[in-house]
Amino acid sequence: MKHFYLFFTIILLATIRLMSSCQDDMETFDTKVYIKSDSKVGTLLLKKGVNSLERVIQSEIATPASYDIKISYKAEAALVDVYNSSYYDNAIILPEDNYELPETEVTILKGSTKSTELTVYLKNLELLDRELVYVLPITIADADIPALESARTIYYVIKGAALINTVANISENSVYVAWKKPSVVNRLYRLTAEALIRADKLDNQISTIMGIEGKFIIRIGDAGLPSNQLQVATEDGSATFSDWIIPVKRWVHIAVTYEYSTGLIELYVDGKKKTSQTVDFRSYVNWGIAHSDESNGKPRCFWIGYSYNKERYLDGDICECRVWNRVLSEEEINAKDHFYYVVPDSPGLVAYWKLDDAGGNVIKDHTANGNNATASSALQWKVVELPLKDK
Repeated sequence: MKHFYLFFTIILLATIRLMSSCQDDMETFDTKVYIKSDSKVGTLLLKKGVNSLERVIQSEIATPASYDIKISYKAEAALVDVYNSSYYDNAIILPEDNYELPETEVTILKGSTKSTELTVYLKNLELLDRELVYVLPITIADADIPALESARTIYYVIKGAALINTVANISENSVYVAWKKPSVVNRLYRLTAEALIRADKLDNQISTIMGIEGKFIIRIGDAGLPSNQLQVATEDGSATFSDWIIPVKRWVHIAVTYEYSTGLIELYVDGKKKTSQTVDFRSYVNWGIAHSDESNGKPRCFWIGYSYNKERYLDGDICECRVWNRVLSEEEINAKDHFYYVVPDSPGLVAYWKLDDAGGNVIKDHTANGNNATASSALQWKVVELPLKDK
């Protein structure tokens, strides 16, 4: 019986100590300040055209403050190693030229549980190396009350994102433009037309990329041609050659240029110039014809993925459709990341359908001209990561 009472006493004391410990922990938590965040790591993806970002930090306590509590923050390079070891990463500190902390002090006002906000300004992001991972640890440097160690630091991780994350599949579908500003694609004495495509197969006699049937159209295949050979058909002659072959089941960048004074048509496949061709057509291109269903003698109009009939669709995915009012040079076409992105206000860029809208059937024109496109039927949007990473 004595042993029983001794055992019972030990268990009771242990239980009381455990309850006391839990209460102490709660009290400790109640009296400490911490960063209010769902995660200790905030990931920011570097995207083309985005040179600056802002993030807001707020401190918090568990119970209302009985007096004003001052908290100061700082960027702490010494915590990079802590981040890397905790998250099995190989990040480097974000350079000082790429962030600003104009204010470092916040306050939890008496009667409140939340502090005023601290803004972190990230800048010059387009100068960062997209192949590297950067981290900016922002930590509570000092406060009128102790900081909760497990939540006193937030890590902003900055790294390169895919340039293209969504594309449209237009198999047995088509895209048209009800021109809001047709003048920008009319009287094109010189032009460059581009598209990034991934054909699942090229079994149709003709697979259409873009243009107007019987006027100026870029398509793959034709009667008497291999179904995977690109052709530019104009009002007066067609341009093609045996090396104008488009591969299937992989992403391919296509650029076609036209110069009216010579009739010269150039094709670039993944930036490589193919055999030059000339046509007798020596006039301007009008792609801004008012949209119609082309029935009963109505003028043919501009399409992506359609020409003459529904059997001439492009069986695959497409994005980065662009029209320029000038001939791009070989160097411009092969510029870094050009296949996947161009600045929307680039000189001479008159239409830019990225086809990355990720929902709905309206496709934004990213130039200031506002010539949005529309799919004839529900689009299939596909998640991708382009450019593909080397394995």
